[in-house]
Amino acid sequence: MIVIDKLTKAFGYYPVLRGIDLTVERGQFVGLLGPNGSGKTTLLRILAGLSKPTTGRVTIGGWQVPEEIAAVQRQIGIVSHLPLLYDTLTAEENLLFFARLYNLPTSERADRAHTMLKRVGLEKRSRDLVQTYSRGMQQRLAIARALLHDPAILFVDAPYTGLDQDASALLDELLREVTGITEGARTAIMTTHDLRRAYNLTSHIVILSRGKVGYYDTTATLSVNDLPQIYATTTGAAAA
Repeated sequence: MIVIDKLTKAFGYYPVLRGIDLTVERGQFVGLLGPNGSGKTTLLRILAGLSKPTTGRVTIGGWQVPEEIAAVQRQIGIVSHLPLLYDTLTAEENLLFFARLYNLPTSERADRAHTMLKRVGLEKRSRDLVQTYSRGMQQRLAIARALLHDPAILFVDAPYTGLDQDASALLDELLREVTGITEGARTAIMTTHDLRRAYNLTSHIVILSRGKVGYYDTTATLSVNDLPQIYATTTGAAAA
């Protein structure tokens, strides 16, 4: 589904990504780990077409990035630590607005918005302004927005920032539901500093270190107690 070949990214004279090679198969949920400055968010921005690589090749679903980014962006949904919502609109109005941006058929927009609000547990608050929502509710709505057009790929960048324990647990459940590690499931990449959460949610672990892939394996071959030591050895940094 995603093939990254010798990808580099530099800001001026400062290299952030120094030759990333990575293949993500359809249905995999990849936990992308690494200390601040290791290039996690930069990599996701390139995959989403929000930043151009300096050198290298990226293919998503058979399309080249950034040359065929319009086709790629129809296949992806993005959730970040920022909800990317309009807080002076209601939840329903937000989803209807984004349904137009995604070019969903007019006859399907209202039903699709209703379905997604119900799926993330916000059906009863659908006509409340987003500015009245808690941080956790905003993140649930952000997931509804990202999945509104039923994308094949989901990019999730530090979604737990600012969430309390209860809201984080709800987000865990929602991510498990919308990704589901089964044959034909949605492909996903999530950045996080929480090693235990990454282990419990994802099917594969990638650790970036100094702009390169320092470690890659399936969570099935790991113990949750092994991961902190692997992280520390790979990055030279203390584990979260």
